[in-house]
Amino acid sequence: MSPLLEVEELRRSFSGGRTLFGPRKPDVRAVDGVSFTLGRGETLGLVGETGSGKSTLGRLVLRLIEPSAGRVRFEGEDVTAASSSGLRAMRPRMQMVFQDPYGSLDPRMTAAEIIAEPMTAHGVRRAEAMRRAADMLGRVGLSPAMAARYPNEFSGGQRQRIGIARAIALDPALVVLDEPVSALDVSVQAQILNLLADIQARSGVSFLFIAHDLAVVRHVSDRVAVMYLGRVVEMAPRDALYGAPRHPYTVSLLSAVPRPDPAKERAKARIRPIGEIGSAAALPSGCRFHPRCPRARLVAARGVDAVQAAGTRLPRACVEQDPQLSPAGGGAHLAACHFPDEA
Repeated sequence: MSPLLEVEELRRSFSGGRTLFGPRKPDVRAVDGVSFTLGRGETLGLVGETGSGKSTLGRLVLRLIEPSAGRVRFEGEDVTAASSSGLRAMRPRMQMVFQDPYGSLDPRMTAAEIIAEPMTAHGVRRAEAMRRAADMLGRVGLSPAMAARYPNEFSGGQRQRIGIARAIALDPALVVLDEPVSALDVSVQAQILNLLADIQARSGVSFLFIAHDLAVVRHVSDRVAVMYLGRVVEMAPRDALYGAPRHPYTVSLLSAVPRPDPAKERAKARIRPIGEIGSAAALPSGCRFHPRCPRARLVAARGVDAVQAAGTRLPRACVEQDPQLSPAGGGAHLAACHFPDEA
């Protein structure tokens, strides 16, 4: 069976603009050559630090913003080349849930009107759309009696349920979830995640789940892709990635996840990247993680061909050659690292 979604070498740059008196700023390469597929009924988790390009990628997939290059195919149709009428025809089948449950709902509309809006936009009569909207409230765990309430009368978790109801109202095949639980309390997060799992089990919808919380991603995903400065640097089935990460950036992210057992938390090794995440407007040569990479420093100390860079000695390959996603560890495990087997 062909994938539901195919993303090929997707890129998006933003103009750096001009300073008041100085030269033009360099362009920001927010998404820089990303490729992946998503199967029907599958959840792909997309993780990375703030500034890695996750949210931009999610919007590119749905063509909420235009790509600079690359292609997105959805159910065999080319999304990037679709006309406005063709894109409109695809919209009911591909939806999005936004991060902010407070800012993503129109405060002038009732809950039922918010959920009914995409249905009326695609030809459903208003009376029928409002009836379905009340049913959708029940489907996401809210009382249909709440249909006439406004967003300010709901809690954050309830608002996110309304956003989810709106997204699934047209029975989509794909939903992009942009950090859907990051603004919620931990107990409410669990409720929303269980709701999403129930919706997927009932409808077979596919999720592109964007988050920075690796514990949440592990709970919901079938496969996981790790982004760094616009690139996917590692992608693997969930258990393979969490059990044996191959890219040093993934290792550092996982080592920062707290463990519920205090003794194990105190005893675990913490692998910290050097410094802060770089800028997508000033990408380094070679591997874009090399200025922060603790593995590169260890490998250089073992006597491989090294050069001076980032204030220390680093392997020449890391500094001069841009690694591509390639098999690492067997199966479908991919990593963009020159030394994926180094501890």
